[in-house]
Amino acid sequence: MTYVPFGKAANGPWSVEITPSLAGWTYSGLRIVDLTDTPVSFDTGDEETLVLPLSGSCTVTTSAATFELTGRPSVFSGPSDFAYVPIGSHVTLRGSGRIALPSALATRALEPRYVPADQVSVEIRGAGQATRQVNNFCAPGAFDCDKLMAVEVITPGGNWSSYPPHKHDTDNPGEAVLEEIYYFEVAGQGNAYQRVYSSERGHIDTLAEVSSGDVVLVPYGYHGPAMAAPGYDLYYLNVLAGPAEERSMAFCDDPRHAWIRSSWESQPTDPRLPFGRTS
Repeated sequence: MTYVPFGKAANGPWSVEITPSLAGWTYSGLRIVDLTDTPVSFDTGDEETLVLPLSGSCTVTTSAATFELTGRPSVFSGPSDFAYVPIGSHVTLRGSGRIALPSALATRALEPRYVPADQVSVEIRGAGQATRQVNNFCAPGAFDCDKLMAVEVITPGGNWSSYPPHKHDTDNPGEAVLEEIYYFEVAGQGNAYQRVYSSERGHIDTLAEVSSGDVVLVPYGYHGPAMAAPGYDLYYLNVLAGPAEERSMAFCDDPRHAWIRSSWESQPTDPRLPFGRTS
């Protein structure tokens, strides 16, 4: 299973629940909850977890700390503040809005933490019709945790991201082995497209038409492009984790398309970006 349409991974309070066992791998997970008047509680167990408002706001209560997350109107409004909850925690969420809970199997019990939105690094990547915005809120070097990595990517309508196609599936110099989740939201009830295809690790062949709430799983293989249809801005949350001692998002481009990166040197970036602040 690679493409998971909205509703197929719903369970209990979770509109999306991607566990390692459901995905058929070991480390990466994601839950999405639409908070209303009823609090939602859960145990992190052996997974470190982020609490990331996609829209709306919430209070995060654990036995060790309480965090008030201001959140944001939507994923296209710029970065959100977020909280980190370590393994072995009981968590209660109260508030109103759509909340993402990226997670990863972990062994180190770190301190719970809060990060305000203005401390989230925003990067403009690519150029021309491959320009996209990356909110590096839980990338290596931006936020310290045990195994979990997560970033947000916003792609203006008509542009491509996750491009050139690349992979994280072989333990080579300059490449990390990672399990990756794509969770999508598309502005204006639109659609987008995501490609995943074979590498030396094995056969995989997915070209999915995705809309808000859909998920694509990448256990191995080249992935990209993520294609935003003209008129419909595209958001996706990437959740990554793997077996390496040191967190890394290192990748290997498909050699047929690696030249694309050098073409950006002569192209301007898309003036529609960034969404939200720039620092």
